[in-house]
Amino acid sequence: MSIKRIEPGARMSGAVVHGNTVYLAGQVGEGATVTEQSKSALAEVDRLLAAVGSDKSKILQTIIYLSDMSTFAEMNAVWEAWIDPKNPPARATSQAALATPAYKVEFVVTAAL
Repeated sequence: MSIKRIEPGARMSGAVVHGNTVYLAGQVGEGATVTEQSKSALAEVDRLLAAVGSDKSKILQTIIYLSDMSTFAEMNAVWEAWIDPKNPPARATSQAALATPAYKVEFVVTAAL
């Protein structure tokens, strides 16, 4: 089976397609709040999925990391407005120290083509 790397860089690729599955790198967003960062990161998810011919209706699983679980409801408000309500993926959310203190949320997505 072939492997296709999307937007490869020195450290990682934006996405990797293997067979009929696409694995996105963790997506973080811009902005000062969890709401702003979530909207920005999920727009990147949309962009990367479109680049490989997929979309959010085909997301299989999302793992979400929050720097502070007290922002769980704030992130969920953005998530629930964004997901395809007819095709919600499996999901887990946990608290983690992210790459920099400025990051408040990170989305790790696996989807079908």
